[in-house]
Amino acid sequence: MLTVGSLLDELDLELATGAEGADAPVRWVHISELQDPTPWLSGGELMLTTGIPLDTEKKQRAFVADLAERNLAGLGFGTGFSHARLPKALVHEAGKRDFPLFEVPYSVPFIAITEKAFTRLVNEQYEVLQRGLAIQRRLERLVLEERGLEEIAATVASAVGGTVAILDGRGERLAGRGFRRQLSAEAIGGIRREVVGHAGDGHPFVPSHPSLAGRALAHPVVSPGGGPPQAWVVIVRDSGGLGDFERLILQQAVAIVALELMRRRVARETERRLAGDVLAGALGGLMDPVELRRRLEPFGIAGDAAVLVFDIEHPAAAAPALEGALAAAGCPAVVAPHEVGGRELLCAVVDATENDPVAVAAAARKALLAERGPVRAAASRAAPPESLRHSFHEARCALEATAFANGSAPEVASWRDLGAFTLLLSIQDDDALGLYCDSVLGPIEEGDEEYGGELLRSLEAFIEQNGQWERAAREVYCHRHTLRYRMRKVEELTGRDLSRAHDRIEFWLALRARELVS
Repeated sequence: MLTVGSLLDELDLELATGAEGADAPVRWVHISELQDPTPWLSGGELMLTTGIPLDTEKKQRAFVADLAERNLAGLGFGTGFSHARLPKALVHEAGKRDFPLFEVPYSVPFIAITEKAFTRLVNEQYEVLQRGLAIQRRLERLVLEERGLEEIAATVASAVGGTVAILDGRGERLAGRGFRRQLSAEAIGGIRREVVGHAGDGHPFVPSHPSLAGRALAHPVVSPGGGPPQAWVVIVRDSGGLGDFERLILQQAVAIVALELMRRRVARETERRLAGDVLAGALGGLMDPVELRRRLEPFGIAGDAAVLVFDIEHPAAAAPALEGALAAAGCPAVVAPHEVGGRELLCAVVDATENDPVAVAAAARKALLAERGPVRAAASRAAPPESLRHSFHEARCALEATAFANGSAPEVASWRDLGAFTLLLSIQDDDALGLYCDSVLGPIEEGDEEYGGELLRSLEAFIEQNGQWERAAREVYCHRHTLRYRMRKVEELTGRDLSRAHDRIEFWLALRARELVS
């Protein structure tokens, strides 16, 4: 680092005053003969002048005072021109302020000083760039090797000699590492509050906590689609302020964190697509046992499995929360939405080798309830993976069987709550179930090809709503008179009477069996 002291050592010049301030960094060298050059200075410069306009003690004192207040690195005063030696008033004022002042004799041209200083500054900037490129390459390897945010934070903390914290947009910790020491809980709490406060503008800020004064900076990681930052990177040096190198590393860290978050997002989306494919294949009975086991193994499911189903608004949006809850419980799982009977449920195939499916479902339901609102849950029994289709229908039917329990439903429905569904699930022959469905519902589909589907949906709503015309009509978005017409049409096509309990039970069993074989 270029300082007034190191520059004078190279030039073989001596300080007149300001030895304690001679270790301040020199940002640039500026030559001026103005009486007040401060409007064109920003601080950190070394000023060189011959003092032509400084012909009185008052002007000399004011000149030094202006430079010191502007936080300049020092003053080199050229003698042999307007002044034979350093003016006493100049020396006195600089000494009073401990401001670095040195004499530049006539034999030493200003250009010798500027060349020496600029060469040092350029070399230092080149060194900073080289060090920055080396750190950049290390950070890039961490992303390519999928080492994660903790390793990224550790590498940056080591490079800057301090602490690095990576927070999400809500101020929650994503990763963090200290080079020699960790931040206090109070300091971290202050940074989190400021992150939340700056979420709207998304601009870098200097943390205001007293213990971090002058040695910390927080920078946002922009979101791919705009909007509030998706994360923040905070650097705090153990000692000293942030220099050019630290600021460069912070910029690089922000870019690398953005890449890592994007890699995670792409990986999660890919896993979810794969999970959806695996779930659809497993629950639809489209995979042979060997293929099914092979597809489940990458998700950590190697032995018996169970199916959990959750009735919740926006199942796809709730999937990450369920993934997080199951991961927190240490339960390997495949999570994805799955549609059956025109309704989408959030489903999970979980490893049941050592996990109780009902207990796992209860813990997951609690987490979903806190984050996503009302949710109903059900779990199947543990069974070999090749029975997943049956397990899914067991959980789904348990959920349906407890739908109208009027407050007495268990926290998690299970096979114990199946009731009449036990009869349907006990019939393993899909052909037999299909034959039964065709005998009861076939006339509706065949007798009215154009509106058969609408008639079946209306019939199901009518039965599910216990024959209440108004509620059933709202369910299928039609007037109650329209619904009455449709039910008469169903009776005509099937020869059954919906006012008879026996016929309504047969319709209900056929509708449920239809879902099991669809």
